[in-house]
Amino acid sequence: MNLDDLLKKSLDSALLDLIHRIADESSALGFPLYLVGGSVRDLMLARPILDLDLTLEGDAIILGRVLVKKFGGKITIHEKFHTATWFFQSPVSNLQSLDLISARRETYPHPGALPTVTKSTLDDDLRRRDFTINAMAIRVDGDHFGELYDPLHGQADIEKKLICVLHPNSFVDDPTRIFRAVRYAERYGFTIEPETLTLINDDSRKVLSGLSGERLRHEFDLIFEEPNPSVTLKQLAELDMLKSIRLQVTSYEVPLLDDPSPAFGEFAVPDMLSFQQTLCWVLWLVNSSVSEIEDVAERLAFPVLLANAAVSASALKQELPSCKNWKPSQWTFHLDELPSLSVYAVYLLSKETALHDYLAKWQHVKPITTGDDLKARGLEPGPRFGEILRQLRAAWLDGEVGTEEGEKRLLASLVNH
Repeated sequence: MNLDDLLKKSLDSALLDLIHRIADESSALGFPLYLVGGSVRDLMLARPILDLDLTLEGDAIILGRVLVKKFGGKITIHEKFHTATWFFQSPVSNLQSLDLISARRETYPHPGALPTVTKSTLDDDLRRRDFTINAMAIRVDGDHFGELYDPLHGQADIEKKLICVLHPNSFVDDPTRIFRAVRYAERYGFTIEPETLTLINDDSRKVLSGLSGERLRHEFDLIFEEPNPSVTLKQLAELDMLKSIRLQVTSYEVPLLDDPSPAFGEFAVPDMLSFQQTLCWVLWLVNSSVSEIEDVAERLAFPVLLANAAVSASALKQELPSCKNWKPSQWTFHLDELPSLSVYAVYLLSKETALHDYLAKWQHVKPITTGDDLKARGLEPGPRFGEILRQLRAAWLDGEVGTEEGEKRLLASLVNH
């Protein structure tokens, strides 16, 4: 089957031109070039192609160096995996870079281990993959442009809306594929093929339980990038996946997210996570106890910022009923001690007006008077400085002061007290 027309209709002209340029250089080196994996899957599903997965039968590092020499940019080489990342001089259709991958074979030293990679053929490269729908390739060089290579019948499984592994040991070799199977099923509205479902068993769960916290957390990070993670989390729980990695989380609901109001300001998140991923983690864990969250954080190697945000949100949600009659200043001084992301997460769940007002207004309220002003009045820096500024801020927050003159009168009484 030739998908020439589908490629031309689905990719914008800038991407097509980029592929042709790469293909010409690859052909000159004698390396057949293919669009593979998720790119082909999404092309057939008429979904946006967010990443170009280009694989060649040859040396990707050599091709990368040729591309940089001819078209500019820079290259990062990954010798161990026989891959190169080409960073463009200027973006192409919102892409900043492109991974070039040598076709390869993978072997697993033991179940659950990261694979050992050796260069090989396209056929071997496709057979190392997770599911049939990700094991297709479209050739993009020369007269072969658009030729579909589908030895494992991925196109048929797309038409049947099935998630199928490639061999019986797939989940034992790499049990994180179980997470992907559930994630893809939800994303595309597919069903996990019955024989594949039977392979999610005690053997694969046992291997899964021995994986590092970082590898496991990464799978959840990916789930939290999906539009509706709650369905995936619930399905994983029904497959006993959470218990097998010692996650005693009983809630699976993560609310659908909108972008927060710009008035709320910036939220601090770990470098390794997006805002959505961090917020989803906090929302998922917010109904757990502090000790349960600490156990999850340790098991999954949370960055400190994420662990603190989750613990703070849990504690805040539990104490909300006792805060109902607080003044704005009481709310503000208490919430100032918490990560603002924790406050936002609890607001999303509770719709507590005070939390909204804190994020939108109160956290930004400051007195006009500064420490320099206090020095000018002859006061010595020390704890009294902080107390005066705190009292001035509280007065603004609680409506006891509303003008600069009002603050000056209150300041005079505090200084003379």
